[in-house]
Amino acid sequence: MCAFSKDDVKLGVVGCGKMASAILGGVAKNKFMRADDIYVYDINMDSSGVLCREYGFREAYSLKELVKSTDVILLAVKPFVVGEILAELKEYIDEQLILSILAGVKIKKYTSVLKNSKVIRIMPNTPALVNEGMSAICADNKVTNDELDFAFSLMSNCGKVIKTTEDKIDIITALSGSGPAFYFKIIDLMAKSAAKLGLNPDEALLLSSQTALGSSKMIFENDFNIEQLIKNVTTPGGCTEVGNNVLLNSDIETVFDELIEKTMQKAIELG
Repeated sequence: MCAFSKDDVKLGVVGCGKMASAILGGVAKNKFMRADDIYVYDINMDSSGVLCREYGFREAYSLKELVKSTDVILLAVKPFVVGEILAELKEYIDEQLILSILAGVKIKKYTSVLKNSKVIRIMPNTPALVNEGMSAICADNKVTNDELDFAFSLMSNCGKVIKTTEDKIDIITALSGSGPAFYFKIIDLMAKSAAKLGLNPDEALLLSSQTALGSSKMIFENDFNIEQLIKNVTTPGGCTEVGNNVLLNSDIETVFDELIEKTMQKAIELG
């Protein structure tokens, strides 16, 4: 295969869990590729069958069938089964491009087994489920610009994407890969604090969630100038200044430093 476009590539997906479903849903809804150019395989045929019925993909009944039918293979299985999957792929694979969304699994893990394959690592996150994902991609040195651009465009169907290098992926795993859980917790804690003071809990959660959503959108629309946005909300001597001072006088920066560092270290250990 000499070019990567929705008209030329046949994509195979191994694993049909939530993240793969989110990516494929975005691909289908945006008509990035023809549905019959996408093959899906999952050891649980109920999962692959659901995607095929919903979007018109082709169902593969074995890894061998999937590999023989495709140019690009997206691995979306659990990291702990990667060794088993690679051992089987090795028997059938030729020079397919491998895309992997497995947390912690390094490119060298793939290239050491699949000698002739090119590999692109992708770190997506769960907001891809609502088309607001954040993905980072990196590649081994055999991957061409066209191949990397294909992966970039593929992931753009379910959110924003950046190109990076593998030495940054574990940090990105901590920040955006695991990050949704941390934001959920912050939003929940703010809502619960307000509920303790008398707000209806459901209303408090709505207020906290929508405030987080709107604040994020304002960052994008103001060139990421967060300090200025803080100033715009903060009236000297006003309510927000009091709240800001609580944060400034707390140990919150140390907490977040530890949060990201320990999560990053876990990602490193998984590799």
